[in-house]
Amino acid sequence: MAHPLDLPGWRHVYSGKVRDLYVPADAQEPGGAERMLVVASDRVSAFDHVLEPGIPGKGVLLTTLSLWWFDRLAGGDGGRGIPNHLAASAILTDGPDGVPGTADDLRALIPAEVAGRAMVVRNLEMLPVECVVRGYLTGSGWAEYQAQGTVCGIPLPEGLGDGDRLPEPLFTPAYKAPMGEHDENISFEQTVELVGAERAAQLRDLSLEIYARAARTAEAHGLILADTKFEFGLDDAGVLTLADEVLTSDSSRYWDAEAWHSGTTPAERMASFDKQIVRNWLAANWDKTGTPPALPADIVAQTADRYRELLERLTAP
Repeated sequence: MAHPLDLPGWRHVYSGKVRDLYVPADAQEPGGAERMLVVASDRVSAFDHVLEPGIPGKGVLLTTLSLWWFDRLAGGDGGRGIPNHLAASAILTDGPDGVPGTADDLRALIPAEVAGRAMVVRNLEMLPVECVVRGYLTGSGWAEYQAQGTVCGIPLPEGLGDGDRLPEPLFTPAYKAPMGEHDENISFEQTVELVGAERAAQLRDLSLEIYARAARTAEAHGLILADTKFEFGLDDAGVLTLADEVLTSDSSRYWDAEAWHSGTTPAERMASFDKQIVRNWLAANWDKTGTPPALPADIVAQTADRYRELLERLTAP
């Protein structure tokens, strides 16, 4: 994985598979910094490995889509405003070369080296729960359903197929494990043990609300939001706040609605606007031992095209 950039005015404190986190250079302790800089890289991961090469422009596409969704969920879609972690108004403005960005007063804080793929955010007390909402049966949920008739322990009707719409969206949380360990699916009762009954209910209800609003928006643009995951934190006043990325092609499964209705195979119905192309190629060309092979140029190009198409379709008037 490439070494994080040295950015003027900021000090690097953490790197995940895709994002790099910075605090102001003069911050004494990272946890005490009022603001942070979240930078989305072009890195792509699959099967718990960061792959080479990255997907050109991916960081800008992910950040642009997150900012667009933060704006809509703050009330831009006509719904109630949901607090988010952006350090100023989430209202988008036209940045250089037409790339949407955060408000002007924060743009000046973003170094030119990462313009278009960074967000200045408030420091939150992050909750140890990944809030997954599933509207359709697929992925690990499909595998569990085949074996046990359940998804994350929740019983479902018989006769559902891979890619079918669920009777109602399911909140299936996961415990965010310490760095280097795998997240673990947990029950709602375990969520209560982690954060308390009132907070667990807030997480469930808000996650389902955001999913419903986003699914309606996606449907209006000929897309299906099959599932997604959210992260939340608490601000200084204890307000539950949407954080990290939101409703991007890295955190969500989007499908083409027409293909879903007309397709005759799971592959046709569920061709997603994310890195599934990468996963499929890797599964066919690597036994998951040792270092993964480099991605071919055509796989990189196809993946970049899918990320870009999703952004263009969602944000079209």
